[in-house]
Amino acid sequence: MHCGFVCGAAAARGSGHARASATSCAMQSARARFASGSAHRAFVGERVATPQGVARTGAAGIVMMPIGVPKVAYRVPGSAQAEWVDIYNRLYRERIIFLGQEIDDEIANQIIAVLLYLESEDNSKPIYMYINSPGGSVIAGLAMYDTMRHIQSEIITINVGLAASMASFLLGAGEKGKRLALPHSRTMIHQPMGGAQGQASDIKVEAQQILRIKKNLINEYSKMTGQTYEKLVKDLDRDNFMSAYEAKDYGLIDNVIEGKSTAM
Repeated sequence: MHCGFVCGAAAARGSGHARASATSCAMQSARARFASGSAHRAFVGERVATPQGVARTGAAGIVMMPIGVPKVAYRVPGSAQAEWVDIYNRLYRERIIFLGQEIDDEIANQIIAVLLYLESEDNSKPIYMYINSPGGSVIAGLAMYDTMRHIQSEIITINVGLAASMASFLLGAGEKGKRLALPHSRTMIHQPMGGAQGQASDIKVEAQQILRIKKNLINEYSKMTGQTYEKLVKDLDRDNFMSAYEAKDYGLIDNVIEGKSTAM
């Protein structure tokens, strides 16, 4: 049972012992250059090692970063030297989580695991969840929602682009008074969508489940926003887009972030 749009991602991997050995040597050389802060200018098309892998140079001879998740240097306390970790893992250590894709079982399980880990590490500190998602699986979203309610740490939600469908539900599920949005972000609410095939009896059961989930979502939206059940039934009937300020007036968020940030 899904609502929202479908996104996809692909990853490419290199192979071969000789290539791996050469890349390893190049990576060590790159780390040395990065550590010393020395600049590197290369010929067009030359393969150059970066902290994220091997990249090619552009027409101007400037090193072009490979497509992929950015990596940053991070030194584990007590470790002799820093290591390269992807930016999202680095931010997890600062209790910052990104929901930046379609909501499915995989991303839901990952975020739930991070929430439980951060809760066990220190439940007195808040967790920040940045949202830029078209929505997705209602069941996966409800699993995240129940976990957010289960843990003691405050969940501060921030809409940084689009919080549509199930993502808008998670946006509104943040700690009351600490649900935020950037000025040009958008929020969209609508009723759950689903489909079924098979025997008539099975289709009837599935339809009943969709209606039950719809009723539960409307009840929860009502608690989050303060809107009446009847108004929400009408507002969720079709795709209902809101600006950041309209979402604040509706009760899905509490404040619109304006001006410069004073802290991470």
